[in-house]
Amino acid sequence: MSEPRTRPDPAARGGRTDLSYPARLPGYLLGGGLVGAAEVVPGVSGGTLALVVGLYDRLITGADHVVRAVLALVRGRTTQAREELRQVHWSVLLPVGVGMVAAVVLGAAVIEPLLEEYPVGMRALFFGFIAASVLVPLRMAGGARGVRDWAVLVAAAIAAALLTGLPPSGVSDPFLPLVALAAAVAVCALVLPGVSGSFFLLSVGLYDRTISAVNDRDVAYLGVFALGAMLGLASFVRVVRWLLARHRHVTLLAMAGLMVGSLRALWPWQTEDRGLLGPADGAGGVLGVVAIAVGGAVVVLALTALDARLSRQADRAALDDPVR
Repeated sequence: MSEPRTRPDPAARGGRTDLSYPARLPGYLLGGGLVGAAEVVPGVSGGTLALVVGLYDRLITGADHVVRAVLALVRGRTTQAREELRQVHWSVLLPVGVGMVAAVVLGAAVIEPLLEEYPVGMRALFFGFIAASVLVPLRMAGGARGVRDWAVLVAAAIAAALLTGLPPSGVSDPFLPLVALAAAVAVCALVLPGVSGSFFLLSVGLYDRTISAVNDRDVAYLGVFALGAMLGLASFVRVVRWLLARHRHVTLLAMAGLMVGSLRALWPWQTEDRGLLGPADGAGGVLGVVAIAVGGAVVVLALTALDARLSRQADRAALDDPVR
């Protein structure tokens, strides 16, 4: 049975009615900026950030409609393509997209030097951020309620830990079809919380080359990368959206497990080959590093508490004035 072609309830998360659009616009730009910044940082998932700032459902729904529109155009079905594009909340996706692009460009120039100069502190910050973010899909799923739920959670965590423990490799002059294939896999980070697209690129040796392409405005490389990303979205976003529609509880638990497992990549004390070290063996003061991680967790907890409060206010407003 096909999905209904209706817009989500405007009182739903990411589309609250208690604030006017001009008042929400800075939030969309900032949310897109956070998601874009996450895409630059290895080990941090853009999908996780989208969940935290309440944009996840809107992003994957909008991406699905855009992909359907492109496929319809390829088949010559212009009417269907226009209908799909009408389903997209452009007033949300456009500012989010602007924020993402700006953050990627800025992050390529700023975040990378920070990671190179302060790797322990930056990993600690992101460790705290992601650790607290695990609560987001768990809350959306209603928690793990039985043996099957815990099995899904643990299996996903183990898979993510194994993946993020792969040693890095290097590719100086990549084959462009390989770039497109890597982009198709890496773009899953926008769809699947807990999976870091940048970390995958680092694992296959394309991270430095991609960052350089952004900084150098390498149109050929970026064009191939964008094409691969579009192909990845076309094949993967619809699968995840189907899973969320048909098996939302289990899918959200798997997302939480992936996020838990991805913490392995963000353990502050590591060797260059991603071997884990104890705090006493690593660089940086232990108390200072722990304080940074706790600070990152507090920021996320504050954001999620604020988001929950605004959601409750929007629900009450919708009940008080259902016509609005």
